[in-house]
Amino acid sequence: MKLHLGCGRRFIPGFVHVDVQPFAHVDLRCKVECLPLPDACAEIAYACHVLEHFDRARYRDVLAEWARVLRPGGVLRLAVPDFAACAAIYYEAGLADGLSGLVGLVVGGQRDAFDFHKMIFDEPFLTTALTETGFRDVRRWDWRDTEHAGVDDYSQAYLPHLDKTSGRLMSLNLEAVRV
Repeated sequence: MKLHLGCGRRFIPGFVHVDVQPFAHVDLRCKVECLPLPDACAEIAYACHVLEHFDRARYRDVLAEWARVLRPGGVLRLAVPDFAACAAIYYEAGLADGLSGLVGLVVGGQRDAFDFHKMIFDEPFLTTALTETGFRDVRRWDWRDTEHAGVDDYSQAYLPHLDKTSGRLMSLNLEAVRV
């Protein structure tokens, strides 16, 4: 089974779509931090710009829950806002792009009760969290090389917005293998 955790409005063919909101394509309506699934039932879990919605006291528990549903050797594919990229752009230009760019990446879009960010990540920090919650072989992944490359989601977030050729990727895309 392939899980698309916190899928929101995005549909990926061949995945089981999990979200707390009642979108038409959602297969399993529940909170992604407490999945009503058996242990070791999934080969891949994809969570794009979901983990940052959990606070610093809970995000590790969420990672452990995702590890629980993955089979040994299964892959957790994550995308989160890249705080290091945000900081670099802020250092270069401040908040010049305002609400359309850095502010949304850091605090969320705030369009509904679920759209608030509570945590920030950079590569070393998230790598450590993954290795401490049941994962190994953490590495970056390129959205162009996935079966869901045709689904335009936040793993493809660039500034300037939609400039995938010469813009800066603002999503930290890491995947890890469950121990």
